[in-house]
Amino acid sequence: MEFFKIKRDIPFMSYGRYTTAISLVTFLFAVFFLATKGLNFGVDFTGGTVMEVHYAQPADLVKVREQLGGIGLHDALVQNFGSSHDVLIQIPLKQNLAGAKLSEQVMDGLRKQDASVEVRRVEFVGPQVGKDLIENGALALLLVSLGIVGYLWMRFEWKFGLSAIIANLHDVVIILGFFAFFQWEFSLSVLAAVLAVLGYSVNESVVVFDRIRENFRTMRKAGVAEIIDNAITRTMSRTIITHGCTQMMVGAMLFLGGETLHYFAMALTIGILFSIYSSVLVASPILMWLGVSREDFIKPERTEAEEVLP
Repeated sequence: MEFFKIKRDIPFMSYGRYTTAISLVTFLFAVFFLATKGLNFGVDFTGGTVMEVHYAQPADLVKVREQLGGIGLHDALVQNFGSSHDVLIQIPLKQNLAGAKLSEQVMDGLRKQDASVEVRRVEFVGPQVGKDLIENGALALLLVSLGIVGYLWMRFEWKFGLSAIIANLHDVVIILGFFAFFQWEFSLSVLAAVLAVLGYSVNESVVVFDRIRENFRTMRKAGVAEIIDNAITRTMSRTIITHGCTQMMVGAMLFLGGETLHYFAMALTIGILFSIYSSVLVASPILMWLGVSREDFIKPERTEAEEVLP
């Protein structure tokens, strides 16, 4: 299905040098912020206490934060969870308080203002568990990346796998750079969004690569740049429809999903935008510079003299 048809191919590859330079600068900025500021890991990774409490009437989050500040928990994260009556409280690890004792102290402070508050769930995450989650998350990113390279290598050719993984890791590092620069909380849900972006981005690359491979077989007299420009132009309608519909759903989570889904949807939004950019203006120029050619897909015909020789 196409909403519109572009009659003339857009010369994307003529701007490849500039777009790749922009990507490199953006990538270096993201690495710089990651190295200097680092990620603001949530309780899932650093360890701490997670509590879910329920109020008979809609909870006033400002007052809840003030009550927690009154007992010395100024760094607690307070947000609605599911409904306006349910509140999720995340408290970073306290060396001088155990999980059970800390939860009792929190409930005593909250009940002074509202005796109807009920505790629904209390979870304690130790620092060792958080360390394991960080290591397992990094391992998951590595395995997914290797899987993508292997899949594209088998389906297309090693140049496609290398260019795609460079573009995909470019998206991941930029997402992490945003979270480091703004010091947004990096939780398990955000890690899940990053892994989802890897799969989402490679899907876009595969669509473009499929058209490039097809063009090499049909556009016999065209150059490599023309073939890639045609492939990108012919898939633009599909790209706009797919990414537009996906972003509508993610946008609903971003603006209407509450604080629980906010950073998950934010990571997906950044990933969707940069996956479009990287598939068109990062992966494709790298593919061209790696020397992709028609011979990678079509074996040259042998002459009669060559066929006679053993």
